[in-house]
Amino acid sequence: MALVRSLSVTSLNGLPLWEEDDLPVEDLLLFEVAWEVTNKVGGICTVIQTKAKVTADEWGENYFMIGPYYEHNVKTQVEILEPQNPAIKRAMDAINGNGCQVYFGRWLIEGSPYVLLFDIGSAAWNLDRWKGEFWDVCHIGIPFHDREANDALIFGSLTAWFLKEMSDQVQDQTNIIAHFHEWQAGAGLILCRYRQMPIATIFTTHATLLGRYLCAGNADFYNRLDQKMTKGKRNRAAGASGQPQKPIKFNIDKEAGDRQIYHRYCMERAAVHCAHVFTTVSEITGIEAEHMLMRKADVITPNGLNIKKFSAMHEFQNLHVMYKSKIQEFVRGHFYGHLDFNLDKTFFFFIAGRYEYTNKGADIFLEALARLNFLLRVHKSDVTVVVFFIMPTKTNNFNVESLKGQAVRKQLWDTAHLVKEKFGKKLYEALLKGEIPDWNKILDRDDLSTMKRAIFSTQRQSLPPVTTHNMIDDSTDPILNTIRRIGLFNNRTDRVKVILHPEFLSSTSPLLPMDYDEFVRGCHLGVFPSYYEPWGYTPAECTVMGIPSVTTNLSGFGCFMQEHVADPAAYGIYIVDRRFRAPEESCNQLTQYLYGFCQQSRRQRIVQRNRTERLSDLLDWRFLGRFYKHARHLTLSRAFPDKFGMEPHAPPKTEGFRFPRPSSVPPSPSVSLHSSPHHSEGEDEDDDDEERYDEDEEAEKDKQNIKLPFLVGPMPKGKKKQHGEYRN
Repeated sequence: MALVRSLSVTSLNGLPLWEEDDLPVEDLLLFEVAWEVTNKVGGICTVIQTKAKVTADEWGENYFMIGPYYEHNVKTQVEILEPQNPAIKRAMDAINGNGCQVYFGRWLIEGSPYVLLFDIGSAAWNLDRWKGEFWDVCHIGIPFHDREANDALIFGSLTAWFLKEMSDQVQDQTNIIAHFHEWQAGAGLILCRYRQMPIATIFTTHATLLGRYLCAGNADFYNRLDQKMTKGKRNRAAGASGQPQKPIKFNIDKEAGDRQIYHRYCMERAAVHCAHVFTTVSEITGIEAEHMLMRKADVITPNGLNIKKFSAMHEFQNLHVMYKSKIQEFVRGHFYGHLDFNLDKTFFFFIAGRYEYTNKGADIFLEALARLNFLLRVHKSDVTVVVFFIMPTKTNNFNVESLKGQAVRKQLWDTAHLVKEKFGKKLYEALLKGEIPDWNKILDRDDLSTMKRAIFSTQRQSLPPVTTHNMIDDSTDPILNTIRRIGLFNNRTDRVKVILHPEFLSSTSPLLPMDYDEFVRGCHLGVFPSYYEPWGYTPAECTVMGIPSVTTNLSGFGCFMQEHVADPAAYGIYIVDRRFRAPEESCNQLTQYLYGFCQQSRRQRIVQRNRTERLSDLLDWRFLGRFYKHARHLTLSRAFPDKFGMEPHAPPKTEGFRFPRPSSVPPSPSVSLHSSPHHSEGEDEDDDDEERYDEDEEAEKDKQNIKLPFLVGPMPKGKKKQHGEYRN
């Protein structure tokens, strides 16, 4: 997936290149193994997909991905080919000749990497034998009823079999690197290491298996990790009273056993300890893995995005206006009969992702929305906030009221156009005769009757629905139950309206015909107050599209931005403290962020979107791919020390780079929320030329400030910090 952004004048060109010898890729083969290769299940597919181009550009014909074969995915995403590499062909023939199917082709994404896909079903007859071998290897037993774990073992056994054939083919002429993602691919790594294959291995965990389960179960996760994780601070994140809680460390084996995932946890932990190099996607996940999996990460490999650039500077602002109008059309239909608020003064907020009520922060978000609704009503604000929850769950298709709303809107649109054509024709004929038309006769009785019928059709006896679909588990759904508790039913008096869309967005939908990236561009703010978020692609995608977002310091993305941006709020990245504050304090902080955003003028929002978009360079794989490159250097030096010498030096420390506070923002944090002067009553908000001039000038200053630390080296003693922060 490539995300398009404007050609910002601020870039990472000033960032020093990582001085490490390039790998001799012509003498190496790189295999990247993951369950989500051509098989989208979650965010890992996004990581692999977006990173493919950067890796393929570096490795060329020597880069291959390995994943499971699913016919419905292959038909639309993969071009089946014959392998040109003779070693690959012979290894495939050995597997195919033994009754197991393996396919080769190109994944039709940017970079067009080669893929090897194993048909799990064709090899299932080996399952019992492979289970026995796996028990002999590591004493991990896999229950017959856990289909996902059984499939993972088949996949891992096929991967290890293929890599053994490959290593036998190439001998010492070519060295192999195998990079495994997540526990589903871990069995292959364990078997490779047990059989002492001459392969350099890397294992990346994007989220620990047990950590996700514990957080979903409200287990007071971060308080119960070792106190060292707080770096001297007492974590109060789970103490509702605001009092520090004494952490009680988890009994890891018991917690995994209670959740009936002990065998999965053992597979993950064994893979972590077998790998030559272990990596995680963020510092917060590294801390978690150290306590859950008992190994410290060798390299932190942050997730990036493959970013294309517009040649026009403000194109993303135009896209925001275009897609916002599409969302407004949906809102007109959804709230027909209750459309007594001004859409020009309506903000669109959204939260999106897996339906993990607590992990994704939907609980604290709904509570903050109730408080925001109270604040807007008390202050008699003319602002309305429409909030979308894009979180897929089980449904029975669209509900009738939602479909009827869009039908009524379309009928009104057709009626208005019909009357307009008749009106225009009569006006045209009168003007041709040199007459001023009689306004009492230009619309006849039939026209008035048509318009009255259209008005009557907009009357409804019920409130606009809070969900667009019929929910299967309506009575137990946590979001709907919270909405019932806080009373956000889309009443006329509510300044905050809620719409739950429990299905992925699609441009073919009859209800909201927009793809996800189009929808994001049309919104004003993405809100992701996650309690458990190893990285967080949703706020990252908002950033590269120039849309401000709310995240937390318990997400990898939030920690990354805190480290690299001097004043994140000024750049449209609002970071809620869920790590060192009680839930009540975190909820109040989120409410203040939302309320402050609602007070911004149009000009302030335009300036803020420009600043948000300028952070895109930080998230580009061209910058972040270097950490994967370092992991590959490191694993080769550990697996083949005689050939590749000593371990390479540590990867580049990006902590020395920080986006400075924008020059127009006052230095006090208390006023950094509103980063531009407020409008006076008579100020014209449509002066786009002035806005663009001011923003271009500020961006040019930022460019100089960002480059300065790398051009002049460490700050001389006695010098004061200006704009950017120097960190030695």
